[in-house]
Amino acid sequence: MAFDLDELLPAKKPAKPLELATLSVGDLNDYIAALEAEIMRVKAAIKDKQDVHAAAAAFFKK
Repeated sequence: MAFDLDELLPAKKPAKPLELATLSVGDLNDYIAALEAEIMRVKAAIKDKQDVHAAAAAFFKK
């Protein structure tokens, strides 16, 4: 009988969103900047993975 290893890991709970009403305009702008930086980091990781996938596909097509 096979089992899924993911079942052994604890379920990830979604992050609790910030209470935006309590933040100042400056804090909100800082929060936006941090989110934009994180988006850029994730996009770079996606591009890296796509590049590796494309290279592997090209290698095995030969």
